[in-house]
Amino acid sequence: MRMMIHEPACNATALRKASRRLTQLYDDALVPCGLRSTQYAILAEVGRRADHPPAMRELADALVLDRSALGHNLRPLERDGWLMLAASPADRRRRHVVLTPAGRAILAAARPRWQAAQRQFEAAVGAAEASRLRSILTSIAQNEQLARLAPAGR
Repeated sequence: MRMMIHEPACNATALRKASRRLTQLYDDALVPCGLRSTQYAILAEVGRRADHPPAMRELADALVLDRSALGHNLRPLERDGWLMLAASPADRRRRHVVLTPAGRAILAAARPRWQAAQRQFEAAVGAAEASRLRSILTSIAQNEQLARLAPAGR
């Protein structure tokens, strides 16, 4: 007879499952634009900061990514001409991530598809629940106590 071990519900597992489901929804919506949801998120964040392009560290922090993962994600966007890395006028060693004209165009083309995925999600779970979920997830992402518990560089 096998002994069953009953673990308490795992927050990370539940979050990853939900994340995979949502990633499928948004990735499917963005296919016609040739973007994945992760790429859209980067382009949108850089677009929001167009007046003050973020340095690599600032963008990594905003996206809750380590710098090596950000670099890995930026390469295809840079290769496709949607982003460029520009040296800071104040410090040539510091590079800022800048949306190119082609990047602005792909972001504008993708935005209605992203908005459609947003509406589909809200229709499926309810607008109030979606809003509450975003609030909770944003709070988790910005939680300094959790950030201190994570090993440096991850």
